[in-house]
Amino acid sequence: MTEEILFQRGTTLVRRLCLAPGETLPWHRDPFHRVTVILQGDALAVEYQEGDERQSVPVTPGQVDWDEPTELLHRAINVGQQSYEEITVFFLDRHGAVPQPKA
Repeated sequence: MTEEILFQRGTTLVRRLCLAPGETLPWHRDPFHRVTVILQGDALAVEYQEGDERQSVPVTPGQVDWDEPTELLHRAINVGQQSYEEITVFFLDRHGAVPQPKA
């Protein structure tokens, strides 16, 4: 997994994230609104720490999503055949807030 902060000013943070096939994000929650632009990839899965069923998430390059905050601990897994890459714009509530606090 590679993660890079591309830009931060005030309460706006822009991050680039890459996952190789089979890689996962750490368990985390998403307390802030965000916009995600998919640059590369074909399939993700989302697992919830509370044991809910794994959700398949088809993705396509150029896809743009608005994501609502959630306090549920979860992680994304690249279950596709291609590397996954996204740019995410986080709308934080204060400068210095952690966009995806880990469990």
